[in-house]
Amino acid sequence: MSDHCGPAEPAGVAVAGRRRIALVGSPNSGKTTLFNALTGLRAKTGNYPGVTVTRYQGVAETALGPVVLEDLPGTYSLTAISPDERIVAGVLDPADDSQDTPDALILTLDATTLRRSLRLAAQVLRADLPVCVVVTFTDELTRRQGRLDLAALGRALGVPVLAVVGGRRQQLGELRELLGGPATWSRPLVPPPLDAEAVSGWVDSVLASAGYAAPELDARTRRLDAVLLHPVGGTVVFLATMFVFFQTIFTLAAPVQGLIETGFAALGDQVRASIGVDWLAGLLADGVIGGVGGVVVFLPQIALLFVLISLLEGVGYLARAAFLMDRVMARAGLEGRAFVALLSSFACAIPGIMATRTLPSTRDRIATMMGAPLMTCSARLPVYVLLIGLLVPSDARVGPIGAQGLVMFGLYLGGAVSAMLTAWLFSRLGRSAGPALPFYMEMPPYRLPSARSVLLAVYDACRGFLAKVGKIILGTTVVLWLLLNLPAPSDAELARAGVDPADSSAVASYTIDHSLAADVGRAVEPVFEPLGFDWRINVGVLASLSAREVFVATMGQVAAATNPDDPSQALADLRVQDGPRAGEPLFTAPVLAALLVFFLYALQCMSTIAVLRRESGSWRWPAIAFTYLFALAWTMALLARVVVGAVT
Repeated sequence: MSDHCGPAEPAGVAVAGRRRIALVGSPNSGKTTLFNALTGLRAKTGNYPGVTVTRYQGVAETALGPVVLEDLPGTYSLTAISPDERIVAGVLDPADDSQDTPDALILTLDATTLRRSLRLAAQVLRADLPVCVVVTFTDELTRRQGRLDLAALGRALGVPVLAVVGGRRQQLGELRELLGGPATWSRPLVPPPLDAEAVSGWVDSVLASAGYAAPELDARTRRLDAVLLHPVGGTVVFLATMFVFFQTIFTLAAPVQGLIETGFAALGDQVRASIGVDWLAGLLADGVIGGVGGVVVFLPQIALLFVLISLLEGVGYLARAAFLMDRVMARAGLEGRAFVALLSSFACAIPGIMATRTLPSTRDRIATMMGAPLMTCSARLPVYVLLIGLLVPSDARVGPIGAQGLVMFGLYLGGAVSAMLTAWLFSRLGRSAGPALPFYMEMPPYRLPSARSVLLAVYDACRGFLAKVGKIILGTTVVLWLLLNLPAPSDAELARAGVDPADSSAVASYTIDHSLAADVGRAVEPVFEPLGFDWRINVGVLASLSAREVFVATMGQVAAATNPDDPSQALADLRVQDGPRAGEPLFTAPVLAALLVFFLYALQCMSTIAVLRRESGSWRWPAIAFTYLFALAWTMALLARVVVGAVT
């Protein structure tokens, strides 16, 4: 799993000798928030379905010792129609030998949607397991003039019932005390009926016994939704929000980015001055510090990206965006769940691919998996920032609008449109007759997210990004430094080439031009030459298969060898060495456009390929995805080069 996707681990906690209690509830019922509060973990939460698509385990302390809590995927019913719902149904079915049945259940019920939630409760209470009901959002119910008698609800259901709002410590203490002894929990004297018609009557009886009064529709939510869910007005607001989003990323991150860049440059200079062994100084200064620093410099943009995503999600807006786009997906023949999965790919394709488990149709799951890698993920951000900075001057504007942010917005929009078109195309190729299945999605009330939740989301994202730098990018950049600097030329070879051994910059340029990496890059030139790429860009493209950000590190190493004092300027000054364009600038506008479009479409992520293999069950679909996306990337990059070349 990508490091950006959160630190909580899938099921795997040692359970020997410990009671195991599973959390069950519908999406957006506060189930995962409760799990995090009890275990101290930080599993991903959100206000649209498909966020929890796997089983997470953690340990919770109780008065009678630790118990293992398991957070199951959110579900509206135990009548499974999708893989994530089958996980829940299987865990709660003692006859299913493929799943370990828990010792007890915690059922979360949203107080503001209690009538619908009780239908799931009826199925859970028939599982013949001890059940404790945790009612969430009771504060929201009271604020909106609703009413619920918790003690009466407990008597009507025949099981323990208590309220927990937002992980409040006192309420958690009561729950921890209860979790210590599930064998003592009360159970219904008569289980809820099996017949669906009879369950409508059972729900009415429980609500009446509990003195339940449904909450009034929030006036603020009603006014905002009149605009944000409007087919035209909502779309305009959505596009404007995304536009401001990318303008902000460029504007606010630039000063901090400059400070980080200056700091790494000074550190590299210090290493060169302190180490007398040239090859070791080069390895540490250019390979380690330069390579890692060339990627870490984009940390401010990553942080801002997740600040904005967390705010939009926490306030309830992303759920509205998913609902708005459901209409578009319906016209394309896909369910709303498909857009939810694509929306989950906005920061990383891996959770988006995993979120396809919420889709009941195998055809729709495969189609959405094929489109998910086209959604612009955070790994593309450093590449985009680097290339846009070379293509568009920082002070360039289109009227009052910054041109760099405008190009970034266009790339993200292009990725989203391409993802939906691709999903539609694959769904059409595999279309089979059958009725459309229902899609449920809560529209949460608008609320300000807590500063803690936003900071934790940003912290997790930045920590994941830095861990990726340390685990993947550092190792790759060291290998690249070796490939770019071996074999080391002898003095006699330099003399034959007319290179002064005392001129370190000239020696570095000659070494790179005759390195093992140059041989690899030149070997694939026939493939990429029509796009205007030379061997240096080719090496970066090949290296980025491990992680897209490695392209930035590769270009940084090449530039640092030419001009370690100003790598950014060195990149802009690079010239084509061979062929009919020899002597021309390497990074012309057509070449930069081709590179941007290539990274927009190409599947340059081995982690995503591995998850595609796991979720599809074979290597067939990852192979298809890699092949078609490479062909699409190459074709669209060529088109971009031709069009931009004609314009400029």
